[in-house]
Amino acid sequence: MALKATIYKADVQIADLDRQYYQDHALTIARHPSETDERMMVRLLAFLLHAHEHLSFGKGLSTADEPDLWQHDLTGAIACWIDVGLPDERRLSKACGRAERVYVYAYGGRAASVWWEQNAGKLARTERLTVRLLSDDDLATLGGLAQRNMRLQCTIQDGSVWLSDGQQSVPVTPETLLAPRADH
Repeated sequence: MALKATIYKADVQIADLDRQYYQDHALTIARHPSETDERMMVRLLAFLLHAHEHLSFGKGLSTADEPDLWQHDLTGAIACWIDVGLPDERRLSKACGRAERVYVYAYGGRAASVWWEQNAGKLARTERLTVRLLSDDDLATLGGLAQRNMRLQCTIQDGSVWLSDGQQSVPVTPETLLAPRADH
């Protein structure tokens, strides 16, 4: 019998000074049985960085043709596609053909470095892709905040994120490896 996802709840207050976005969100996050706390929290971080009323979590690890998070516009077109981890270059090329903006939040220490070395040249040719890397320290920090019921305050300024659960406040700063050229 297949194991079911574990449900996590997150009440988050977002103050994104970079985008002038100030909103509260009550999120339900399904954690796949094979998913770690760290990966689930990277998905939550990606939500916080791109928070929007139409941004939603995808169906999960078992669905190959959906991202971890995505946002559709009012016509149903994909406005934002977000993958977490080390996705295949072909998957990202396909996503760039389907979505207005594509983001990857890569993590995994040495494996992430090898993935970037192998894919940087091909990915640099895409016009809609942003790749951000999380350090192992940031990953451990995020994983340490994971609880079945979370109340988090999130402040974003100059690309850095400060998360607080009322007991601890932790900084997370993804490194941008690739961003679309300014003329696009």
